[in-house]
Amino acid sequence: MRIEGRTLRVGEGTYDLDAFSRVLVVGAGKASAQMASAVEEVLGDRVSGGLINTKYDHGVPLRRVEVNECGHPVPDEAGVAGTERIVRMLAEADERTLVFCLLSGGGSALMPAPADGITFAEKQETTRQLLACGATINELNAVRKHLSKVKGGQLARIAFPATLVSLVLSDVIGDPLDVIASGPTAPDESTFGHCLEILRKYEVQDRIPKGVMERLQGGSEGKVQETPKPGDSVLSRCRNLIVGSNRLAVAAAREKAEALGYRTLMLSTRVQGEAREVAKVFAAIGKEIRTTGAPIPTPACVICGGETTVTLRGKGKGGRNQEIALSAAMEIEGWSGLVIFSGGTDGTDGPTDAAGAVADGETVARARGMGLAAGDFLKENDSYPYFERLGDLVMTGPTGTNVMDVALIMVG
Repeated sequence: MRIEGRTLRVGEGTYDLDAFSRVLVVGAGKASAQMASAVEEVLGDRVSGGLINTKYDHGVPLRRVEVNECGHPVPDEAGVAGTERIVRMLAEADERTLVFCLLSGGGSALMPAPADGITFAEKQETTRQLLACGATINELNAVRKHLSKVKGGQLARIAFPATLVSLVLSDVIGDPLDVIASGPTAPDESTFGHCLEILRKYEVQDRIPKGVMERLQGGSEGKVQETPKPGDSVLSRCRNLIVGSNRLAVAAAREKAEALGYRTLMLSTRVQGEAREVAKVFAAIGKEIRTTGAPIPTPACVICGGETTVTLRGKGKGGRNQEIALSAAMEIEGWSGLVIFSGGTDGTDGPTDAAGAVADGETVARARGMGLAAGDFLKENDSYPYFERLGDLVMTGPTGTNVMDVALIMVG
């Protein structure tokens, strides 16, 4: 993003600043405050105002744009209030308004606007049920879109006929614009019928609030307006641009590992599935390198990216990355020279203040000596206190970005 005379260049797009009387900045996500700071740095006093929703403790001082901190991963009333203000701003936008919408991971929860007929409590409970049953981020967002006033292209519908530029940090495998932050400015190909299929897949229909089920059923019967689809005229003045992704983070990790003298392999940026099962695959790769030197010889650093899920079985405290580390620790017990790390690039893994955790062949034995049984902690999804006692949590604080997770399999 840069200014050349009276022309603003954003990626390969150009915008005549003289054509606009106002420039608004809105958005949501864990990195949205830092993104807004960058926009202010480029545009300066040309920014008329705006508001972004970000996670608690993720805000930074801004000059022209207001920061509203709110709940994640479960939305709260502060998020609803902030989104209502964003909607009012964009509803007043006209042809001479240039809007920047800044979206990053967490944007779905951080831009809550329950659809008509749906209460905030009903939407919260639906989110909780989908998180608990192990639904993927794509599935969770499909349902969120159809319970919202803004998701699934509906924010672009509100802003039309303003010129809308969405700058997007991707936290979703494959970088699909309609899924990141539930695609508030992108066409949506999911439907009400698709949402009902998701609930049936996980057999949670009976645990979903009645009002939500009635809306989804009504939408599938054509009684509720669908989200904007590809080719919809309300998206004609909207452009979406990916400005950061997991692949960039993994490539940077690889570059650093090589500088430190490791032989590297970028295995995949599309890792997904149940965290504790993915950990077993990571452990198997490390053991293979340790014993045969394949697929790369030591010293080796295999780098993966993506985002796993956790099906809650217990009532402990942790996150998907800490659960990967705990499961991996059990798999590599007794193996020397083998280390597995998994962490969230945003610095917060699940509802904790840790980015992730690190495990090696001695982790389980060390914990056992402290009276900690790894299997019991894994059974309760209680990875945080396990690694906290060991001093093996990785604590970065909020990093200012969010491009899913990075895992390292390191073999000496």
